[in-house]
Amino acid sequence: MNLDIDRALSALADNLVEHCQKKQITNPIVVGIHSGGVWVAERILSQLATQEALATLDITFYRDDFSRMGLHPKVKQTVLPPTEDRHVILIDDVLMSGRTIRAAMNEIFDFGRPSSISLAILYDLHQAELPIHADAVGEVINLSATQRIKLSGPSPLVVNVVESA
Repeated sequence: MNLDIDRALSALADNLVEHCQKKQITNPIVVGIHSGGVWVAERILSQLATQEALATLDITFYRDDFSRMGLHPKVKQTVLPPTEDRHVILIDDVLMSGRTIRAAMNEIFDFGRPSSISLAILYDLHQAELPIHADAVGEVINLSATQRIKLSGPSPLVVNVVESA
């Protein structure tokens, strides 16, 4: 399967701009989830109508499988301004089960109660285990049970479909 990441990034940015216009969202806090979501957000931030610097979120301690990850997870820094009464655009590279997004929303609410959270996803796999859907999508992909999306970056930003064990 050949994926065109530039086409998906362009479609995501266009869909997100349209979503913000329709919902009248101005000057949102744009939040990328480490690591792939940050890389995607860096690529499309300039196309969004915001004065805010890119915020980043590490959801390691908010995951429901934290105890399965072992004692030495790789933790990155969360940089997020107060979210009280603000519109938040949450960006990630892949939407699969929805568990990463649930964890991210839990962390966002620790910084305040946002007016809204919009979800932007580069690749939606339509394999949700939770009732979470994206407001803006770059591309919908159907994979076999043994395939996964692997984003590598940040420069160059490359996407591959890999076989899982």
